[in-house]
Amino acid sequence: MTSNAEPTVRTAEFQDIAAITRFGEAHIRPHYAPLIGVEAADDQVRNWWNETHIGAAVTQALVVVTVADGQLLGVGQRGRNGNDHVIYKLYVHPQHRGQGVGPKLLDALTKQLPTGADRLYIEHVAANKRAGAFYEREGFTVERIEPSPTGDPELAQVWRVRQLRQTDRPLEPV
Repeated sequence: MTSNAEPTVRTAEFQDIAAITRFGEAHIRPHYAPLIGVEAADDQVRNWWNETHIGAAVTQALVVVTVADGQLLGVGQRGRNGNDHVIYKLYVHPQHRGQGVGPKLLDALTKQLPTGADRLYIEHVAANKRAGAFYEREGFTVERIEPSPTGDPELAQVWRVRQLRQTDRPLEPV
């Protein structure tokens, strides 16, 4: 999957739901199975990449996509954990990693945050070293690590936070 078109990042729309679920089915299992096991990777797809879950998030304008030539190159989804703003999904098609898609998705999600949001969280499994290095480059620092119920340190949840500046979000209309 290569594209010569300039990628566009936009808020996902209803007609994107099927493509987003197919993206998850195609890329989440192969990425996560070596990190967290086949059964857990299957659970990720079944629980978080289904039409019901994706549809609800799209309806709430919590999902952004990167597209080029009609192809989905990346997906980002934000949400809340109590009062905290969290990015729960940030995935780039393997053939498009390292081309600036991830930072563009992060930027689009950050710009959707309400005025006054002062920090943004992201979480990943400890075994996902590539994600950890990417988030570190993007200004996220480790705030806490939640041990896995299995006791396996590679399955711990790493919570990172990035402090936001007011320039990270659009200005309020006057």
